[in-house]
Amino acid sequence: MKIRVSRKSGFTLLEIMIVVSLIGMMAAIGVPNMIKARSESQKDVCISNLRQINSAVQQWAVETKQSPAATVSASDVTPYMRNQAICPAGGTSFSDSYKLGTVAEGAICLQLPTAHILP
Repeated sequence: MKIRVSRKSGFTLLEIMIVVSLIGMMAAIGVPNMIKARSESQKDVCISNLRQINSAVQQWAVETKQSPAATVSASDVTPYMRNQAICPAGGTSFSDSYKLGTVAEGAICLQLPTAHILP
């Protein structure tokens, strides 16, 4: 009579639970950092857009000999910009992303006006 010893390899429930809990802990640490990094990059892109818009406004004002009190529209400065400026925090077009006033004022972000400010 032969005695058979069968060894089935596999993971126990405890090992699987430990791995799942470790993955959950890493996700709990990583997700908030990812969200913070995403909002910071959106802010940086928006500030870069504001600089580009203000530069285009100044260039338009010099070329058309406008005073600092002259009112600026998006159609005035669009030819002076390389790319279409849209706020990455939720804008879909220039008109719902940025507001233009006068030459002296500069552009303002409409999506997050308290956070997206030129320094």
